[in-house]
Amino acid sequence: MSLIKILEEGFKELDLIYNRDIEEKFIKYKDLLKEWNQKINITAIDNDKDIYVKHFIDSILLLDENSSIEEKNLIDVGTGGGFPGLPLKIVNNNFHITLLDSLRKRIDFLLIVVQNLNLQGVDLIHGRAEDFGRDKKYRENFDICVSRAVAPLNVLSEYCLPFVKIGGYFASYKSENISQEIIDSSSAIRKLGGIIKETREIKLPGTDIIRKIVIIEKIENTHKNYPRKAGKPSKDPLI
Repeated sequence: MSLIKILEEGFKELDLIYNRDIEEKFIKYKDLLKEWNQKINITAIDNDKDIYVKHFIDSILLLDENSSIEEKNLIDVGTGGGFPGLPLKIVNNNFHITLLDSLRKRIDFLLIVVQNLNLQGVDLIHGRAEDFGRDKKYRENFDICVSRAVAPLNVLSEYCLPFVKIGGYFASYKSENISQEIIDSSSAIRKLGGIIKETREIKLPGTDIIRKIVIIEKIENTHKNYPRKAGKPSKDPLI
């Protein structure tokens, strides 16, 4: 199966619209990712097939035929190479996306991607979630927060839930075995104004990989004490 066919079949299996514009954007994105990955460490995944499947298709697992057209304000915390935020934007141009990362070089890379793909409605922020989560411009200003960052769910929730407005949600992309992590994080999530609404289990098309996406609904304003100062959430996680 050709590489492009892999991408197309992935969209088909997820019941998402696939067209030439989306295809061209993902090709450009892939080429830029491989080029820049030789200069800075963006991702350990560097062959074409895995980029399409484990980055691009994996990122859009959150979407269905309804959410792929809705207008929402979305922030991607710890975006790295732009995942999952930029693929979500490529598929649903109605999203207004904010990409946040603590490494300046990654933000420089993402700026090049946004410019080359001619994407509108994308903001790039260099900084830490603990700092921007207290900024009135960003705090509780987003319908959706997403993150594929590798950290325990209670830590990620302290980074992410302060960005989400009441009625919105935080979608945490997780690997298969997270049952105990969910149990251990529920109290911390409640302190932050959230509640675990559901855990979606999705097989990554073309693989045997099971992706779980934990959907945490924001039901109350996050207390002003959170997020704590930079470094504190990871060194002394909420329980």
